[in-house]
Amino acid sequence: MAIQSGITLPEPPDCRASCHASLAAKGFFAMTALPRNGMRDIKPGYPVTKAARVSCMRCGNPAFCIYVNSMSWFVTNLISVFLLPPLSLLLAALIGLLIARLRPRLGRVLLIGSFALLWLCSTPYFAEGAQRLLEGQIKSVDARTQSADAIVVLGGGTYFHAPEYGTDTVGENTLVRLRYAARLQRETGKPLLVTGGKPLGNDLSEAHQMRAVLEQEFKVPVRWIEDASDNTLENARYSYQILQQAGIKRIYLVTHAWHMPRSIMAFQSAGFYVVPAPTAFTMRYQTDLLAFLPRAEALRDSKIFVHEIIGLLWYRLKS
Repeated sequence: MAIQSGITLPEPPDCRASCHASLAAKGFFAMTALPRNGMRDIKPGYPVTKAARVSCMRCGNPAFCIYVNSMSWFVTNLISVFLLPPLSLLLAALIGLLIARLRPRLGRVLLIGSFALLWLCSTPYFAEGAQRLLEGQIKSVDARTQSADAIVVLGGGTYFHAPEYGTDTVGENTLVRLRYAARLQRETGKPLLVTGGKPLGNDLSEAHQMRAVLEQEFKVPVRWIEDASDNTLENARYSYQILQQAGIKRIYLVTHAWHMPRSIMAFQSAGFYVVPAPTAFTMRYQTDLLAFLPRAEALRDSKIFVHEIIGLLWYRLKS
């Protein structure tokens, strides 16, 4: 949906100064403030991705804020599906089949190569080794010698419409992170921030799901909630906005060990000093024949590895 020129936003009533909405500085193109004359034109050609009723930070009056982004969460993830296994490898094999008559040598290379890579990515030995490369410089935290002023826990997905809970609740990856965050909070006594939005547009954000589990099941208090982010960069940016007001820049960062390198880059670029507090390291009890046979979960782990590598490269390009 494209914004047409001439669309304007009204100023909250009874506010003569520039009205800063609570969704300002979200890292998007659109509104950061409403000017004194009460109107702000939105430039054409940007798709509306979100809209929310917010309050003016100055006077507390309600305002309707539309903020825009040049690439939606859906488009980003659609592109990633084509870049990651297995679809990328299946497409390479299909191209090999289609060109086999015109370019038989190239067709064979694509067919054999894509099949070989698909087999390799599906073996636990390769997938776990790849994830260990991501985790190579990541160490478990020692809270006795490594101090920080707050704990930030990243959301890792939602279990939608969970029938046994009667609502959305945290997914498996998020639950693993929360378990370790609860232990770290008990060890250190530091306040907790949970971060995660609702990129699919569901009613309950990841952050609210996380708070419910921490407080009701782990009996650990949550001080701050960041529930507007759709990705790791936004997790970092919006968490910094919240903790900056409390004078906090040094944080324990809790996420999966394979996710930690990219998370560190995002949170450091946002302005934090990061003390990594990883969990769920990739470990293997023993290496046997089964480690070399294709398994669905190994293909998933390989997809995670490729996703993280692309993310790290993208962050470096952007910086």
